[in-house]
Amino acid sequence: MNYKNTIAAAGIMGLLAVALGAFGAHALKPTLLANNRLSIYELAVQYQFYHTFALLAIALLMRNKESRHLQVASVFMFMGIVCFSGSLYILALTNTGWLGVVTPLGGVCFLVGWGCLVINALRH
Repeated sequence: MNYKNTIAAAGIMGLLAVALGAFGAHALKPTLLANNRLSIYELAVQYQFYHTFALLAIALLMRNKESRHLQVASVFMFMGIVCFSGSLYILALTNTGWLGVVTPLGGVCFLVGWGCLVINALRH
């Protein structure tokens, strides 16, 4: 992703993290507590926030100089949020256990994104 797309993705993911966090804390809390899945939902929100901040930082780095490593990092951070947090949201809400295999894929995406950020720092 380029600077414009990365900053837009960070804005969208931040907006969704706030909305989903508030929705979970208020409207869904009784259901999530009753099903012992509140901690899963909270973990999804936390990781979405952490990696939204990472996307924002990557966008700010791209503002000065776009590099292939930053572009790849932004894609993997975005995909990590979708796969990791997305699968946990669905798991918390539906108890669809097979989605648990998607969550580690999101974690790998996060690792690749962070790795690309390190490589970018070492090369520039």
